[in-house]
Amino acid sequence: PRVCVVGSGPAGFYTAQHILKHHGGARVDIYEKLPVPFGLVRFGVAPDHPEVKNVINAFTQTARSERCAYYGNVTVGRDVTVAELRQAYHAVVLSYGAEDNRVLGIPGENLAGVYSARAFVGWYNGLPENRDLKPDLSCETALILGHGNVALDIARILLSPLHLLKKTDITDSSLAALACSKVKRVWLVGRRGPLQVAFTIKELREMINLPGVRPVLNPADFTGLENAIKDAPRPRKRLTELMIKTALEKPGEKTTEVQAATVPAAAPREWGLKFQRSPQEVLPTADGRRARGIRMALTRLEGSGDSAKAVPTGDVEELECGLVLSSIGYRSLPLDPAVPFDTQRGIIPNSAGRVEGVPGLYCSGWVKRGPTGVIITTMNDSFDTAQSVLEDLQVGVLAVSASREGFGAVESILRSRGVRPVSFSDWEKIDAAEVARGKAAGKPREKIVDPQEMLRLIGH
Repeated sequence: PRVCVVGSGPAGFYTAQHILKHHGGARVDIYEKLPVPFGLVRFGVAPDHPEVKNVINAFTQTARSERCAYYGNVTVGRDVTVAELRQAYHAVVLSYGAEDNRVLGIPGENLAGVYSARAFVGWYNGLPENRDLKPDLSCETALILGHGNVALDIARILLSPLHLLKKTDITDSSLAALACSKVKRVWLVGRRGPLQVAFTIKELREMINLPGVRPVLNPADFTGLENAIKDAPRPRKRLTELMIKTALEKPGEKTTEVQAATVPAAAPREWGLKFQRSPQEVLPTADGRRARGIRMALTRLEGSGDSAKAVPTGDVEELECGLVLSSIGYRSLPLDPAVPFDTQRGIIPNSAGRVEGVPGLYCSGWVKRGPTGVIITTMNDSFDTAQSVLEDLQVGVLAVSASREGFGAVESILRSRGVRPVSFSDWEKIDAAEVARGKAAGKPREKIVDPQEMLRLIGH
């Protein structure tokens, strides 16, 4: 059987890995619109979390398997259609993730100084489409809307001492911009309360322990929560206890001697969590061009736990800030008119990864279940989809007797359209060049952010 996977992020690679491992004869081709593979592992994971990127080693093993091929620089839906792929392969799996962000839908959202978290993360991680973002970091106060791990990542990057960032694979130009940054206070704002935050304890602890940075949590926000979390699941309980402990600690009462030495009583930089506030409007400067602050509706919670809803109380509050980052979620887009898409939920309608009404078409990852969870969540989800493909091969839903040409058929389509795919060994040349450039600067790698430069490097 010939299987095609669209997208080379974790969902694509885990799907390919599972099929190759459990079917001794299957061949899997992975298509990717960028010249370089690995999706959000390369462009989403924070530069100071190198251990999370270790999955790249496993993906590289998969790509080097003689039954697997990688074709970068190919945009499915434009360079080749899903219908054309379905004619060339026995099964097609869409694993192209979430390449857009949810919008706030409030006045002032388009003012200068307002950015989506997705674009900001793409900027410091070298995602080609965001390389020219040039965020304005000339203000003292930044406000991040959202209480997830991405919001904490951004706060950490904005406040981290430069000597820590210099050792990471953050891009050269973002490092230069952060070196001149005036930002010294970051507020993370959420519509709901401390019991509904979506970030995890590892990220929170890292933020609390950031050298030279002081957490500012209001003890009043945590009143009575000890009782509320008695029966909560252990991760939620530990997370809440850490917030309470941090809120009650006096400045300079740092937990360890080492920190006491590195953090003067009045730390030059600080971050804090604000709860039960919903953005109403980004307020413009007098000339109407830039953000100068944000008006927020105060909310009360109806219901409890994860299903609690934030309802405006009628009171509002204004907060001054020159930088607004909206971290309220990523969003998948439809790829091709031939593929059903639920615009409400931003996913491809499917059952166990089988696309509804289109036999032989599958999906995995964020485009299958929505943009939530960590890499391990996507791994399990992709294994489930791969299992559906294997079952359908086994019971004969996918007619393997009909021979399919696979890349042979696609190659002539691409050639006729003037598209030259990038192979995995091409990527390894780009990889080697990045690592060499990084070594010169004492970094793990210096990412190339211009696709044209990548293609020149491999002689395309």
